[in-house]
Amino acid sequence: MLVRRSVLAMLALTMGLGAVCGSAVPGGTVFAGAALAAEPRTENRKDPTRASGLPIPRFVTVRVGEVNLRSGPNGSYPIEWVFRRKDMPVEIIQEFDTWRRIRDWEGAEGWVHQSALSGRRGVLIVGQTRTVHEAPRSDSPVAARAEPGVIGSLKKCRDDWCEVELKGYRGWMKRADFWGTYAGERIE
Repeated sequence: MLVRRSVLAMLALTMGLGAVCGSAVPGGTVFAGAALAAEPRTENRKDPTRASGLPIPRFVTVRVGEVNLRSGPNGSYPIEWVFRRKDMPVEIIQEFDTWRRIRDWEGAEGWVHQSALSGRRGVLIVGQTRTVHEAPRSDSPVAARAEPGVIGSLKKCRDDWCEVELKGYRGWMKRADFWGTYAGERIE
């Protein structure tokens, strides 16, 4: 009887492995094993540190006129900074679930809820007064001059030049004249 039980146990084990690996039965149906179904599926579990699936770091803009930057990714963390400029470009440097850690052009960092951000691209004029040209060339006519701190929208970038819109003026600026894009980044 002992031998018979071990043979039956071996047969059950073999059949169980066949079911786990997937076995075909007459009629062409393939059954996946119950053991595989019991395992948690990794594609259904989302990594909270890569919640959006978008590249990090990346630039976005502030969607609302006032945003609280918190010390951690939750509404219960203390507020460290308050941004009060709608459409200001910021850089997302980290994600956790629905929270984004952002950095501004001066290096201030904090966590905000994703609903306070927009995927639109923006520019912030930095340094000194900058020239906006009609075409992506230094010798093209001047369309406008922009003071430091002016915020606008980023339309597209090619090589060292980007098309921007600032307070109703549209034209081209050198990428180094504003904050809101990465060196060599192509934007269409």
